[in-house]
Amino acid sequence: MELKVVTFKLGNQVFGVDIMKVESIVEVEKIVPVPETAEYIEGVMNLRGKIIPVVNLRKKFKMSDMEDKKKAKIIVSMVKDTLVGFLVDDVSEVLTLTESDIEQPPQSLSGKGKNTFSGLLKFVTIL
Repeated sequence: MELKVVTFKLGNQVFGVDIMKVESIVEVEKIVPVPETAEYIEGVMNLRGKIIPVVNLRKKFKMSDMEDKKKAKIIVSMVKDTLVGFLVDDVSEVLTLTESDIEQPPQSLSGKGKNTFSGLLKFVTIL
């Protein structure tokens, strides 16, 4: 079985998301901050007439925030019947993987991060 993943960068790390979960990839436009939300919520944006929340994945993963968000991209995905935008440094490429390319996450992972990753490659983490 093959899996196609869209790879993206956060700092010097590369991650991937199943292409079937990606609705679109858009440039960063106007993001309106929303008071009293989680610190990793960048705000909301208007995408083709729909207001969607934007999650800053650097903040979500407790990384330092990017200095220049003008070069960033937003990966729009359906999460529990809601469109959500994920702010990333850049979108790289689409990779075709087989099951043998993917390793299961270590059993030692605990806490909320335990369910974040579905598999690992030597150079790409698949969300």
